[in-house]
Amino acid sequence: MKRLHARYPFLEGAREAVATEAVDLATVVEQDEAVVDRARERVLAAIEDGDVGQPSRDTRIELLSYPVARVLVSLVAERVLIRRYARAEAETAFDRFTADFTDTTELKSVESTGVSLETLLSEFDLENAVRPVEEEGSADYRIDVGTYLPLAGDLWEDEWRLVNRALADGEVPVTEAELLTLVREAVRTRVEDGLPFDVPDPIATVLEDDAEEIREVLADLDLTREIDTVVPDLFPPCMKALLDDIQKGEHLPHHSRFAITAFLTSIGMDTDEIVDLYRVNSSFGEEMTRYQTDHIRGDSSPTEYSPPSCATMQSYGDCVNKDDLCERIPHPMAYYENRLDDADEDDLEDWREGRAEASESD
Repeated sequence: MKRLHARYPFLEGAREAVATEAVDLATVVEQDEAVVDRARERVLAAIEDGDVGQPSRDTRIELLSYPVARVLVSLVAERVLIRRYARAEAETAFDRFTADFTDTTELKSVESTGVSLETLLSEFDLENAVRPVEEEGSADYRIDVGTYLPLAGDLWEDEWRLVNRALADGEVPVTEAELLTLVREAVRTRVEDGLPFDVPDPIATVLEDDAEEIREVLADLDLTREIDTVVPDLFPPCMKALLDDIQKGEHLPHHSRFAITAFLTSIGMDTDEIVDLYRVNSSFGEEMTRYQTDHIRGDSSPTEYSPPSCATMQSYGDCVNKDDLCERIPHPMAYYENRLDDADEDDLEDWREGRAEASESD
C-alpha cells in the first residue's frame, strides 16, 4: 500500500490497491482496533472540526480507515453527517494537494506522496474539459460549461453564478485558484457518492458501539433539532457580532455572510425576514440576497447548509468575544440551544415579534 493512497484515499488507485490486497473489511473491523479507532476519529473530527484529524503514521491504518469511516457514516445515516463528512474529506484533500502543488523542497521521500494538477484532472475525467489559457490578461483556464455547472452547484458566493461569468464558446473562464476549488468539489462529490449504503449485519454489529458514539456527538450538537426561536441576546458571541455588523450596515466578507445567514435559517428565520435584515446595507441587492439565502436554506439547491463549526469560525477570524460557554461548545448551534434550554420562559420573547410590532406602528 502506497503512502500516496493513504494521503488521498478517494483515488481510484487507492480503491484498486485495497482490492488487490484482498482486504476483508469484516476481518479488519473485528481484528484491527487501530483502523477502527482512526476511522471513528475521521468521522468525529469531520463533525467537530471540519477536517479528518491527524493522519496515522502507518500507511495501512490510514488507508483502511477511509472505507471503515464510510461504513460508520452509513450506519448513522444522518444527512447532516454525510454532508459534513464529505466536506471534511474534501477540505483535507484540498489542503494537501494545494500544498503539493507549491512544494519546492528538494529533499523528498523516495516514494512520492504528492499529486499533480494533471493527475487530479485525469482522475475526475476533467482533462478534456479544462484547458489552460495563454493569452495575456485572461483567466488561467477555461472549462466547459457543462462540466462547470455541477461542480459549482454548491458554491453559493456571487462569483460562481454563471451570469457573473464571461461565458464564450461554451466555456467558462476560471483562475487557477478557482479551478482548485472546483477540483475540491469533485472530491466532495466522489466521497459523498453512494452514502449511505447498506452495511452487512456482521460488520454493523461489530461497529455499533462506534456508531453510537458518533450519534451521541451529533445529538450533543443537536444539529438536526428544529428551532424556531430568535433571541439575539442568547446568540453565541460570534453570531451576535455578525448580526450587529449587519444592523450597522457594514459589508461582510463572503464567509461571514454565509455563517450568519446559515445560522439564521437554522433557527427558523425565513428568507423574507433575512433579506429585510440586509436592507440597511448601502450595497444591498435584493435579488442576490434572496438567491443566496434560498440557496443556503436548500430551497434553490440540493443542500440545506448548516452554520460553520467553531473551529471554522475561528479559522476565518469570525470567532470573537469568546465566553466561558464557548470554551466548552464546539458549534454555534450547540451554544444557542444550550442558552435556550437554560433561559426562563419569560426571557424567550421572539425578536421577530418586536420587529413586526415596530413595523406596524410605523
